[in-house]
Amino acid sequence: MDLYNYFRSSASWRVRIALALKGLDYDYKSVHLSKNEQFTESYSAVSASRLVPLLKDGDALLTQSLAIVEYLDETHPEPALLPRDALGRARVRALAYDIACEIHPLNNLRVLRYLVHDLKLSEDDKNRWYRHWVETGLETVERQLADARSGRFCHGDTPTLADITLVPQIFNAQRFACRLEHVPAAMRIFEACMKLDAFEQTRPEKCPDAA
Repeated sequence: MDLYNYFRSSASWRVRIALALKGLDYDYKSVHLSKNEQFTESYSAVSASRLVPLLKDGDALLTQSLAIVEYLDETHPEPALLPRDALGRARVRALAYDIACEIHPLNNLRVLRYLVHDLKLSEDDKNRWYRHWVETGLETVERQLADARSGRFCHGDTPTLADITLVPQIFNAQRFACRLEHVPAAMRIFEACMKLDAFEQTRPEKCPDAA
């Protein structure tokens, strides 16, 4: 398998964590977003969206991080990243979507670039935008984590798709100095995840293209 990703992409990190949890080997293919390598002819030839991550498994080209993680879970079932019961799977997906669909799209690199380059926001205003959507979005996640089905991790005592999605968002929130004291359950789970090699060894600064 080849994983096309960028070290600072939270969506890419989700897939790196999933591959590590499942013990799957892959070739790391860097697509440096800050250098606009996603727009090169070679990458456009394999990625219609020109986004990362992209997983190449044989002849298959897979995009969108959560879809990739679910593909890996179906093709390599152990350890499972989704609960066995339908209600549990729905809850884990909802937690993941609260982050991947409600928080992340508002603060990814291309949105921040548009705010600065096209709308002419200052760096301070851009950072205020970032912090507002991350802090309020994580507050929603925190309320979901009050559910009794939360355990050491977001759902029970083993990592799931929800934890894979939470950790990169918390990491980015820390990088942008977001307020996090209002989400103690999320932070407790983040710290539990970072004690596992699959999360620690795939963190951005340990990637080959980290700069």
